[in-house]
Amino acid sequence: MVLMALRLVQPKDRQSLNELFDRALGWQLSFQCRDGGWGAFDKNVTTPWLEDMPFADHNAILDPTCSDLTARTLELLGYIGFDRSAKCVRDAIKYLIDTQNEDGSWYGRWGVNYIYGTWQVLRGLRAIGEDMTQDWILRGRDWLESCQNNDGGWGETCGTYENPSTKGIGESTASQTAWAIMGICACGDLDRPSIQRGLRYLLRSQNPDGSWDEEQITGTGFPGVFYLKYDMYRQNFPLLALATYVNARNGLTYRPGFYRCD
Repeated sequence: MVLMALRLVQPKDRQSLNELFDRALGWQLSFQCRDGGWGAFDKNVTTPWLEDMPFADHNAILDPTCSDLTARTLELLGYIGFDRSAKCVRDAIKYLIDTQNEDGSWYGRWGVNYIYGTWQVLRGLRAIGEDMTQDWILRGRDWLESCQNNDGGWGETCGTYENPSTKGIGESTASQTAWAIMGICACGDLDRPSIQRGLRYLLRSQNPDGSWDEEQITGTGFPGVFYLKYDMYRQNFPLLALATYVNARNGLTYRPGFYRCD
């Protein structure tokens, strides 16, 4: 996320910022794990028996790779013109194919839950230049559409980590609606009824002061252990979804940055 922001900076000393960017990008790429994915904190700390240790702290010993962070890395690489034929990109895409659920969704490690994971993957694939009309990708879009609520929004509860059969079910929230809208937008066809209904939900539920309310918890700490209420989720993500839609309408998939890979 820092690199996504830095690519838009107009530096006085471009060489210094380029060197900083190259160093950080190299660090990010160095943490790709053997299975092609990325974890949050470390590399290849995925051995399950570590969780059997008596001092294990609520399954936090492991740092498993996850689809959401892997896709977010692909999103960055796409924005800076990284070579999509590079082995690290091909391995990451294979990881996403391998981790897709049968119904088309992806598990969300750092946000609740499958709506979050599916959005991240679709957005990352679009950014890296993947053909978004492929069947396996459209199954992700179709899954998002299948769980849209009657009010036009989307919602999902923390209980899905314990009971996946409840995935995509829950009272509509601003943040999760925004995630779903962006996931579907990534596949193109901005006139799809699901997108239009989702946008109307966000506009209808916005407060007079411009904010959105959200009592539900949509942030994940450690699945099955604790969850987090990031209060700005209810503001940041609807704004990002609305901007994503408007930019796509204007033919702008993403804002070009100063930094481009050679």
